[in-house]
Amino acid sequence: MTELKTQLLDAALMHVPFDGWSEAAFRAAVADLGADMTAARAACPRGALDLAVAYHKRGDAWMLERIATEDMSGMRFRDKIAAAVRFRLQAIDDKEAVRRGTTLFSLPHHAPEGAKLIWGTCDAIWTALGDSSDDINWYTKRATLSGVYSSTVLYWLGDDSVDHQATWDFLDRRIDNVMQIEQIKAQVRKSPVLSKILAGPTWLASRVKAPGRRPPSDLPGSWAAPRD
Repeated sequence: MTELKTQLLDAALMHVPFDGWSEAAFRAAVADLGADMTAARAACPRGALDLAVAYHKRGDAWMLERIATEDMSGMRFRDKIAAAVRFRLQAIDDKEAVRRGTTLFSLPHHAPEGAKLIWGTCDAIWTALGDSSDDINWYTKRATLSGVYSSTVLYWLGDDSVDHQATWDFLDRRIDNVMQIEQIKAQVRKSPVLSKILAGPTWLASRVKAPGRRPPSDLPGSWAAPRD
């Protein structure tokens, strides 16, 4: 993030609680800095939307710093995931800015950007925790965590419990739900009858590979050609 963009973000945060991530907030930030509007537009072509994206990514960066400095060696993996989500929420110093961002990214024309940001956060968590999956699990892990993270953020926005303890309890329950699903999947794989029924979908899923395997000009993900 450029220095001007950082300054604009910091200045805009004073106005977001009142004006949202809007053109008014962007113009107010430019005015507060006494910055040139042309330069501001060059740094943020989409105005406040770019600042909202930058604010989210700043939180991701703080989360990654926390993960890197915390000793989680003795934790179960599901607890590491819960801790990472908790670190991400604790990186937020302005709940109203997130609430306004949720409103912004719920708009149909900004929803794809919001989904991309959530996916990016969850990808950052899995990568930081050492995920090495290179198949369809790469996608399912991030998709599942995206659901957990999104629902936890919404719960957190309305949580007024001491130290957000209700949110952390909610997060633990959602992760427990995911673990139950994984247990069911494991039982299905062990069943000879169900394994035969799902042989086709299982083979198809085995062909999907993580994005790192794709050709540069291909779409996200790749297809593993069957061997002779």
